[in-house]
Amino acid sequence: MERSVGGVGVLDKCVVVLDALIDGPLALAGLVETTGLSRATAFRLAQALVAHGLVRRDGEGRFALGGRLIELGRHAEASFGLVESALAHLRALRDATGESTQLYVPHGGSRLCLVALDSPHELRTIVAQGAVLPLGRGSAGRVLAGADLGASGWIESVEEREPGVASVSAPVVGPTGDLVAAVSVSGPLDRISRSPGRRHGAAVVATASAISAAFPAF
Repeated sequence: MERSVGGVGVLDKCVVVLDALIDGPLALAGLVETTGLSRATAFRLAQALVAHGLVRRDGEGRFALGGRLIELGRHAEASFGLVESALAHLRALRDATGESTQLYVPHGGSRLCLVALDSPHELRTIVAQGAVLPLGRGSAGRVLAGADLGASGWIESVEEREPGVASVSAPVVGPTGDLVAAVSVSGPLDRISRSPGRRHGAAVVATASAISAAFPAF
């Protein structure tokens, strides 16, 4: 009888297979014994994980953890390091501007809000942490899409993504100079004005530079 898993079906069983390989490679018989899965299910899932690079076959044909896990782990470690490096700077930027601050990272063909700190004002812009937003729209989206920053080092947007909202963003670069994130200040037009770059651009650029300097090398 197969081991009971957490209710997400195939995904849970795939995790069971990966967990079984933590201590080293296993032949199919060992994988079946360790996971409690049927022979057919264990083989099917292991082969699917091989196709995605999460599992590999070693020189003896045994299943082992795959190289893609190293890549994913590096990205996860970098994201955690980025959050830790950025938080204090984003709080200081929010306190200095009185507006909401965000940190976005590329996410496939979109952008992911990795950190969101809300303005203390009752009227404010709110972006949910974890929200996935489009590239190419909004100042942070255009920064991450590689738009020209000009001499100012920042990009502003007015009502591009939402009516009544403006923002200004600047890039965060990693130790090798590659673009890794965008810092953004956003707020309602009544307060941030239709020229948010003129008002807060320098502070956003300074914050992005400080985060870039603190970003750990992985």
